[in-house]
Amino acid sequence: MIDKDLFIKKIEESVSKVIVGKKDVLEKLLVVLFAGGHVLIEDAPGVGKTTMVHALARSTGCSFKRIQFTPDLLPSDITGVTVYNMKQGEFEFKHGPITSNIVLADEINRTPPKTQSALLESMQELSVTSSGQKYDLDKPFLVLATQNPIEQEGTYPLPEAQLDRFMFSIKLTYPSFNEESLIIKNTTFNVEPEINGVLTKKELLDAQNVIRDILISDELINLVLNITRASRPETSGIEEVKRNLNWGAGPRASQYIVLAAKASALLNGRLHCIKEDILKNLYNVLGHRIILNFNAAANNISVSDIIEILIKKAA
Repeated sequence: MIDKDLFIKKIEESVSKVIVGKKDVLEKLLVVLFAGGHVLIEDAPGVGKTTMVHALARSTGCSFKRIQFTPDLLPSDITGVTVYNMKQGEFEFKHGPITSNIVLADEINRTPPKTQSALLESMQELSVTSSGQKYDLDKPFLVLATQNPIEQEGTYPLPEAQLDRFMFSIKLTYPSFNEESLIIKNTTFNVEPEINGVLTKKELLDAQNVIRDILISDELINLVLNITRASRPETSGIEEVKRNLNWGAGPRASQYIVLAAKASALLNGRLHCIKEDILKNLYNVLGHRIILNFNAAANNISVSDIIEILIKKAA
């Protein structure tokens, strides 16, 4: 057994010094961080995402940068740029904010596709390229991207292929009355809580390596495959899927469900996966990969409804 207090309790205690509530969201972020993935958040303004991610970075000994995505943001503003050093008489690379361990990409769908692609390429390749020279990113590396609801003006929706690179999608909600009251009390006094490192980067990297060794049975792998394959309209045997979906989950979704299950097992002090580890992360992995059609909209069928059907009939 693993002392799960090392991973959850101590980090929660550290982050809770500046964040009220959102325990479930923090646990989801830890799952993705330990699994080596990235997160997409659809959020409302002022719900504490920057504060939470910054606190998470400090608690795990990671560097942190926030990038505000705007319509005039250039790819080089993210990745960095090669400049000529007149004193040295040679070109040198000036690293961009993407070289941090944890990057908050705020309002990613406010910027054009070319700039979005620069970020997503770094997420996939764990490197940046400038003037033909490749520069590896420091590990661990987590991108937490937020996007405005697509109904808002001035947005560039991410294509399905780019959405697929995010391990989890999470929706943040406003705090409860009591939580918001506590937030006001905590933030309107001249007191700044001190957050100490709970883990070092090396310990975090070691945990990421351990996750690959977490055991998962063939039965649970088959469960994952049954769910993801049943979500694809062209091959699904479920009538509700064929009738209401344009697109389902690809092989990367299956990989992410298994990795998330392994991370959940580790974070709960186990070296093996159970069925609950699979089911508890399904909505976050599949939520942005299942694309509904007009028929679903006309009948008020949501992505959550489809996932419930998949669990009931494919699991």
